[in-house]
Amino acid sequence: METTTRNATLADLRDMLMEQQARKVDVIAPASQITAVNGSLRVAGSEPVITPDGVTSADGMYRPTEVCDEGVASKLDIPPSYLKRLRQVRPDLYDANVNGWLHGNAEADSDARNFLVRLFRGDDGGEGIARAFLSDRFAIIDHLDALMAAMQGVQQAGVTVTVKGCDLSDRRMYVKVEAPEVKAYAPEILRGYRSPFTGASGSDNPTVFAGFVISNSETGGGALSIAPRITVQVCSNGMTVTKDALRAVHLGGKNEEGVIRWSQDTNDKTLDLITAKARDAVATFVNVDYMRRVLDGMAEAASVKIARPDEVVRSVTKRLAFSQEAQDQVFSMFIEGGQITAGGVMQAVTAAAQTVGSADESAEMESQAFRALELAAAQWPTATRRGSRHE
Repeated sequence: METTTRNATLADLRDMLMEQQARKVDVIAPASQITAVNGSLRVAGSEPVITPDGVTSADGMYRPTEVCDEGVASKLDIPPSYLKRLRQVRPDLYDANVNGWLHGNAEADSDARNFLVRLFRGDDGGEGIARAFLSDRFAIIDHLDALMAAMQGVQQAGVTVTVKGCDLSDRRMYVKVEAPEVKAYAPEILRGYRSPFTGASGSDNPTVFAGFVISNSETGGGALSIAPRITVQVCSNGMTVTKDALRAVHLGGKNEEGVIRWSQDTNDKTLDLITAKARDAVATFVNVDYMRRVLDGMAEAASVKIARPDEVVRSVTKRLAFSQEAQDQVFSMFIEGGQITAGGVMQAVTAAAQTVGSADESAEMESQAFRALELAAAQWPTATRRGSRHE
């Protein structure tokens, strides 16, 4: 089963999520029912639940993802880098550490800790996938439900939109939405810029479009969010304005032991809230006045000229903790973009974000674009403002 995708269509993402939905099992299990065996997690003793699809049980063997291992490390207070190394070189010690911290503190079977384990069933009773190890207070908002509810809210808002691309990782889902009819001109930001992908000139076509990105995690990677996103027409660079995002946190009341089957009433209330948030997000973000305020707030910093590009770009990307590969790609995009300003650094970050293989890294880079602009503009005295006495 495919669990991740990059730059997929909305239809492809929906089909993948529907297949995943059919394989999902979520169980609240006490520590005593979970055991590490040869680097996998065995769930045993969970109570079967009768559903319209048949009898559902979580019992079986599941291979943890990296995200699941991070959850195990967090909940059992094991250093994550240590646990990762054990998985790579000493799976026997992986088992010993996990089992020791799961079962070693129990007194006469009185260990009361419960965990939410999110699973995918394997084929024909074979080993499945353990995709998350979470608190029993984690409130589940599934990708498919979140996506359908959010798109319903967009439809209710009455704005024509286009889904520009969808990404799915083990951590999060990302759906990038653009409103082609809601646009503005940003010549002060795109002056002197050329697309590293097509060579098109930003000065000749300084058009930007309003939009937003829908993001959700099923595995503890943060809240469901709907954040504004501005897209540059000449290169499809996207900048996410995370400070204005609407969020729904995955935190609820304590769940009871056993396989989780949410009531229809609970699901309806959650999805109604997501639909309302999406409708509000469209009304707030897909708006020329909002986009103009964001662009005006960027204009002065974007005009700051960079005197020593190599130093500035390397300094900014290191400060933002980008991977070495991403740092190199940002510098390459900066040179190809030809815009030797702080705005050019921002454009290089968003252009590079389109080329990295990791959906999570791409989203993080887009969310850091405005911070990259601020840092580049602050690189005195290597940066100067147009028209200043330093120029």
